[in-house]
Amino acid sequence: MIDFTRKVALVTGGSRGIGAATTRLLAGLGARVAFAWLGSEDAARSLEDELDGRVCGRRVDVREGPEVEAWVVETVDAWGGLDVVVANAGVWSGAPIQALTREEWDEALAVNLTGTFLTCRHAIPALKARGGGSIVVVSSTAGQRGEAGHSNYAAGKGGQIAFVKSLAVECAPAIRVNAVAPGWVDTDMSAGPIHGPERERILAEIPLKRVATADDVARAIAFLASDAARHVTGEVLNVNGGSVLCG
Repeated sequence: MIDFTRKVALVTGGSRGIGAATTRLLAGLGARVAFAWLGSEDAARSLEDELDGRVCGRRVDVREGPEVEAWVVETVDAWGGLDVVVANAGVWSGAPIQALTREEWDEALAVNLTGTFLTCRHAIPALKARGGGSIVVVSSTAGQRGEAGHSNYAAGKGGQIAFVKSLAVECAPAIRVNAVAPGWVDTDMSAGPIHGPERERILAEIPLKRVATADDVARAIAFLASDAARHVTGEVLNVNGGSVLCG
């Protein structure tokens, strides 16, 4: 049931981790994928070479509306429309509140929340012009239960969830808007704790006793973006091995 043939997708933060896994999967299912990257040009070029002709990477700072808008226009002009948007770009940082700087707070909100807003704001007209489509936002368990020592990250991810639920109603019936909420995922962003001294504690908190791979999250994203989830909107799909049971 999951087939993206003749579909066009945008993926932010698409050169590494969950974004790269999603780019690969959507392309493998038939989509043409435009992915954005910021600080990982080598990874972006490698992904383009790997998926020759099916994907196109562009440097885009999702905090900058004109850059996002130009990217959307370029994609629509090149491939004729837009069907799927995956707002994945994010940063993970933090400190106890008394040590958390204004700069750290602002960056987390700017990338994780404002970047999601700008991506959706500029992509929605293209989705509507196509007759509809699907948006999937990559949030986090931190947005559902908070995360001590990472209040800036949790605030942005919680804001994403509220944003998704708002857009799901606002953009219906043409556009479905959902989120995935991963827990620990084995990517560069979280490699330190996962492969360090905290590993046993992390695994002990996951009923399925394994850390998710980026592919695990990409599969959930593809489901929500596909016609297999055609009657699902405003949902937060947990991909956390049972570590946070809410929804």
